[in-house]
Parts: sequence; structure tokens; C-alpha cells
Amino acid sequence: MQGDPAISMAPCMSDFLFKRLLPLLVGFVIWGLAVALQVRANLGLSPWDVFHQGLGHHLGIGIGWAGVVTSVGVLLLWIPLKMKPHIGTVLNALVIGPSAEFFLAILDAPENIVLRWSYMLGGILLMAIGSALYLPARLGTGPRDGVMVGLNKKFGFSIRLARTIVEVMALVIGWLLGGTVGLGTLVVALGLGPTVQAMLQARRWLVERVTGVPQSVL
Repeated sequence: MQGDPAISMAPCMSDFLFKRLLPLLVGFVIWGLAVALQVRANLGLSPWDVFHQGLGHHLGIGIGWAGVVTSVGVLLLWIPLKMKPHIGTVLNALVIGPSAEFFLAILDAPENIVLRWSYMLGGILLMAIGSALYLPARLGTGPRDGVMVGLNKKFGFSIRLARTIVEVMALVIGWLLGGTVGLGTLVVALGLGPTVQAMLQARRWLVERVTGVPQSVL
């Protein structure tokens, strides 16, 4: 006697929702908070956020909404690169920007330099935590990362070289458009990668201790 397919599918759906989709969404919201903190710190933004801010100035919209517009535009580049978006790609485009706008509406810009750097460094830490939540979900690359992967597959560029080319272009164009470049930009560039790796390791350790199930590290 065969079991009810609906009953057999229930655990799989539950695992997808709570172990993959929910962490993905929480990670994106946390990333939006991180962007808002760095904007309020006014010490410099990551290359893509410099571009989003500069574009927003010229379109008359906030940095978060400019991020959504950029995501849509970048996704068009996926077509000639023969890349296919997944659910995580779409949610990345639709969740991070509006989350940043929400937090910008409730966060004031501090004047004290110590608080400003606290916002800046706290933003980097939150970006790393957000990454440690959504990267292991493996539900698709973000729009911008997809371009780098596409360049790697189509032209043989290394991921590192593709990332450098794309982010330098975003930074320069964003600066020319009026985006904020400063010491914080350099700190993000140097500090985000190692912090993300540390958070991924911490997540792995925590999950293994709680579940007893070995975890892979991206």
C-alpha cells in the first residue's frame, strides 16, 4: 500500500521553508539593515552601494529602490551570458533594497565619529551574518554575482578578475554620479570577505553542535 504523496512531501516542504527559504529571507533583510547603517555612517559605501546611491541621486529615489532598479538592469545582462535566475536571485533583487529603505526611515545619522564608525563596522558584521544565512541556502546567486559567474563561464575570466572588473566599474561610475566614497569603502573592500568566511565557519560550528550533522562550508 502506497503512502499519501501529500504526507510524504510535507517534511520536504517543511525543510525547504524553514532550513533554506527562511534563512535566505532573514539574511536579505539583515543585509538591508547593514546597508542602511553604512549609509547613515556616511564614511563610504561598498562599490555597488556607491553606484546605487549615485544612481538614486539622479533618479530621485532612495538607495534601496535604486538597488532594485540596478538588479533588474543587471538581470538583463544574464541573457547574453546565458544565465538563468532562481528564486534566490529574484528575492535578492526584491528584498534587500526595500529592507534598506525601511531601516533608513527609522535610523538617524549619528554625528559622533565613534558612533559613525560603530555603524560602519556593525554594517560589515551584519553583511557577513546575512551572507552566512543566505549563501548556504543555495537558492541562486544574486543578480550581480551572476554576472561574474557568467563572465567566468563565457569568457574564461577568473571569478576574482570578473569581480574586480565589475566592482571597480560600479565604484567609478557611482562616484561620478555622486555616490559616497571614503575610508569606509576601503574598509568594506578589505574586511567583508574575511568576515563573511568567519561567519560561515561560525554558522557551521553552531549548526553541527546543535544538530550533530556535519555541515559543508562554501
